[in-house]
Order: sequence, then structure tokens, then C-alpha cells
Amino acid sequence: MNLSEVSEARSALGERVSWPAIFLKGYGTVCARHPRLLQTWQKWPIPHVFQHETPVATVAVHRRYQDDDWLLWGKIRDPHSQSFLQLQAALDRFTTGPVEEVFRQELQLAMLPTPLRRLVWWWNLNLCGEKRVKRTGSFLLTTLAGRGAENPHPPSFLTSSISYSPLRADGTCQVSIIYDHRLMDGAFVADCLGELEKELNGDILENLRAMDSSNRDRNAA
Repeated sequence: MNLSEVSEARSALGERVSWPAIFLKGYGTVCARHPRLLQTWQKWPIPHVFQHETPVATVAVHRRYQDDDWLLWGKIRDPHSQSFLQLQAALDRFTTGPVEEVFRQELQLAMLPTPLRRLVWWWNLNLCGEKRVKRTGSFLLTTLAGRGAENPHPPSFLTSSISYSPLRADGTCQVSIIYDHRLMDGAFVADCLGELEKELNGDILENLRAMDSSNRDRNAA
């Protein structure tokens, strides 16, 4: 994707809006338009498709906790309807807030014996229905771009996962969507990638520019 104009608009802001916040809002908007991106494949009591009402983003977060590295999961409901500053505040809380407070449920689950922990996961993925997305999310955002690396095919159990590379000198970056082939095919996902690029260079770009203009007017006053 060519995101050079988005990068320029982002850099012009007086307030920090990270790339994860931008992709969360953009891909959340795409998910809200397409029911297939809100579906999950349920195995029990018989294999069936369950459709959820709204997107819930799960963000992979690396934290240092008790002298060890942890991979934790922050969840954001309706990312498409939140402002950039709201999304950024949530992301900052995931990365800097007290682990015991922000990820309390994840820590409680991690402390369970392995058989019980697996039972909880099975329950959440197969029996919860409406609560599955609330507990696990409808899509995953994970990236190593902040560390200068690319992860084009991250493992995930969710309906779709999005990842992106660092921005190159020409303003482009590689964006990948990993998806559940039981619910959609590659042609649909390719169309979603094209739609996401248009969203980022359309409404998202205009929102960033409007945010910059509003900040300038406020500073001038």
C-alpha cells in the first residue's frame, strides 16, 4: 500500500497518533461493512457459523512482567467508531499501564493448571456464542514494524488478522490479512485489502488532516 500522504498527515499532528491506531480504525471500518469478517466458525454442538454484531479488535502486546517476557492481548470494542485519541489512549494503556490491572483476566487464566486453562479456551471458542468475540475479539492486529521487522503470516485463531511492515522510503508498506478459509476466500480478502487502502487514503487521511486543522485553529486562538 502507498501510505505516503497518510504518513505526512500523521507527522504533521501535534498529538501522537500511532500506526496501530490508524490501522485499527481503518480495518475496523472495513470489518463493520462486511458480515463475513464478523463471523466465527463454531464446532459445537454441531459445526455452524455464528455472526457477531460488531468488530472487537484484539491487539498483541509485548510486556515485561516479573522479569519475563509476556505476550498479552488488549481488546478494543468498535474501533471504527472511536476517535484517534481514544484509540491511542487505549493502546498507551496496554503498553504502559500496570500489567496486573490492565491484563488481570489474562494473568488469572495463565495461573490455572494446563488442563483447566485448555478447557477455558475450548469453552470460549466453541460454546460462548455471543460472548466469544467479547472475550477473544473478532480480529487481531499484530505487527513488528515498530522494531523494524515484518511478520507477514502471524499465527491466529481469529477470523482474520492484520499485520503490516515498516514504512519504506517511498511511502509504501506491505500489509497482510490472514483469514479463516472456512468463512471466506482469497478473492474476498484481496478486495478487503484494496478497500482498506482506499479507506486509509480517503476518510482516514481526511480525519487526520481535519484533526491537524482543528489543532492549528485552537493554537491560533
